[in-house]
Amino acid sequence: MIKINGVSKSFFLEEGIFGAEKKRLLALDTVSLDISRGEAVGIVGESGSGKTTLGRVACGLLKPDSGSVFVDSKPLGAYTRAELGSKIQMVFQDPYASLNPRHRIADAISQGPIAFGETRSNALRQARELLELVGLGGDAADRYPHQFSGGQRQRIGIARALAPKP
Repeated sequence: MIKINGVSKSFFLEEGIFGAEKKRLLALDTVSLDISRGEAVGIVGESGSGKTTLGRVACGLLKPDSGSVFVDSKPLGAYTRAELGSKIQMVFQDPYASLNPRHRIADAISQGPIAFGETRSNALRQARELLELVGLGGDAADRYPHQFSGGQRQRIGIARALAPKP
């Protein structure tokens, strides 16, 4: 389902007075990875080793400097944003920073499907079903992020990633 071929990604950091010097940080160095449909893969490494960068490249949130990413045998760049959103989603690491504190949980989960053309009423109904699926119960839909623990917020992030049916 996902094929990553020789992907490299660098960032440039400004240093010195007024950012006069640029330092290159190599985050990914010719990474290759194949993930088949139905397969679960864990990416493990120390802080700063490139795990999040790899996830962002795989989801199309960052463009690699070199290499290629394919989803269902099609180059990542060939998908529209809506098509890609229905193929691949990301669960962010920090459950406290990944949810808008002003939005009810149902709104956070339903935003993706609504953006991809789902009606609001169907998206909200599906949000409640997903909350049941991740073990929080449909009544959690009307609550706000601050009313949940970190682990519960992580489950909300999983429900949000599943909402567009990737």
